[in-house]
Amino acid sequence: MKIFTKEQIRACDQFTISNDQISSIKLMERAAQSCVNWISEHCKNHKKFFVFCGVGNNGGDGFAIARLLHTEGFDVEVFVEDPKSKLSDDAEVNFERVQGVSEIPVKRFSELDKDPLDDDTVIIDALFGTGLSRELEGAYKEVVDYLNTLKVVKISIDIPSGLFADTTSVAGSTIFKADYTLSFQFWKKSFLHPESGIFTGKVEILDINLSREYISNTETADFSVDEEWIKRIFRPRPDFSHKGLYGKVYIVAGSFGKMGAAVLSTKAALKTGAGLTFTVAPECGYNILQISCPEAMFIKSGDQVTSKIEIEDNSVFGIGPGIGADKETQKVLLQFLKEYAKPLILDADALNIISENEKNLKLIPKNSIITPHPKEFERLFGKSADSFARLELARQKADEHQIYIVLKDHHTQIITPDGKVHYNTTGNSGLAKGGSGDVLTGILTSLLAQGYSEEDAAVFGVWLHGKAADYAAERYSKESMLPTDLINELGTVFEKINKKTAVKL
Repeated sequence: MKIFTKEQIRACDQFTISNDQISSIKLMERAAQSCVNWISEHCKNHKKFFVFCGVGNNGGDGFAIARLLHTEGFDVEVFVEDPKSKLSDDAEVNFERVQGVSEIPVKRFSELDKDPLDDDTVIIDALFGTGLSRELEGAYKEVVDYLNTLKVVKISIDIPSGLFADTTSVAGSTIFKADYTLSFQFWKKSFLHPESGIFTGKVEILDINLSREYISNTETADFSVDEEWIKRIFRPRPDFSHKGLYGKVYIVAGSFGKMGAAVLSTKAALKTGAGLTFTVAPECGYNILQISCPEAMFIKSGDQVTSKIEIEDNSVFGIGPGIGADKETQKVLLQFLKEYAKPLILDADALNIISENEKNLKLIPKNSIITPHPKEFERLFGKSADSFARLELARQKADEHQIYIVLKDHHTQIITPDGKVHYNTTGNSGLAKGGSGDVLTGILTSLLAQGYSEEDAAVFGVWLHGKAADYAAERYSKESMLPTDLINELGTVFEKINKKTAVKL
């Protein structure tokens, strides 16, 4: 799914109005109805709704939502800063419609403390939309600060009030903290970054049938990875096939005390479907690996640490998990990179070794995939003011070195050499455990070995990793799930995606 800027979203609205023979007020009604449909389905057990409306079109959405919720049989109250305030044209129309319903009281913000709130109450935030370009202040700041203290369900319409659509907000500014955000048609970029995404809660993208022509023809470099995208990437396995068609993986991982990393990467490569998998590890891990991963073959790389990496033709290397930073390991890794020219996966200790000298970055083969978490990225490329600045630095470095950067985060970003960014939307905080990245290395190496392009392998691999983690969290909880649980759920993901892509009678 394309991610558009607020200017592009506004242009999409106008294009839809101009070309699809729909008025702006009818488009607002359509958007409001999509919200009410979602709310009616998910808030069946709630009786009362307090809808807070601003003076712009986001407020107009709120007035329409209040009226439509009332027709669904819910108890609704509307709150505004001043009933006599100047409103946008469409907001004015919907405000008059609300005033025409005697059962919907319209109150000032200052009257809120007179109404007791219980667990059955839902707060709907329709104060400010994507057009906001300044911090909340005055009565709006006060009411949002107060609403944020309430322990009831809170829903934002299109975007939490106070949040900017395309950039991070000012540190410490007041922003409505939603439990759910009902976003029209698109993800907003700010929803996908940690500094701003914490205010959205669970994001629901509502299709309000904006112009497909505009969406198709309008260029962007930012995308969210959804299931439809993955179905286009995924290549089902033909019945008439053999192991030679699915690649040869070499996982270079592990050292004394860190052999678990090698096990996790190897198992993940196997579970993702590699035809042949070899684990290149020190001899101290021989018994562990042969018992834990009998389907993989073992290649000795040293005694306690990796001191030998040999180039193998027609194979894909994934290097780094648990290899440590021993002097001998550093030496052989850098020598290997000097001689090896094919795309590979670099993670963890491999990235830490490379970060010791800026010149080492030039050794990374073109079109390789590196998978740094924010601290590893900082060691490689330097500090950034925030995640937005870090992303722009990643674009620059991906272009400079002609590599793919998988920048790990809650919404991991896959940055391509030509400047595209794919935001992943699967995964959860259960991945915040040692070993999760080792699993990702195995997945990516396996997909690349199976013939997926570097971009498709990175996008599919990160999505697959996160989706398996979502199933693991459902089964074991975010707190208790382990990276090994994630590996075991890869089969569930493949089973479901195979069913969705199968030709049906």
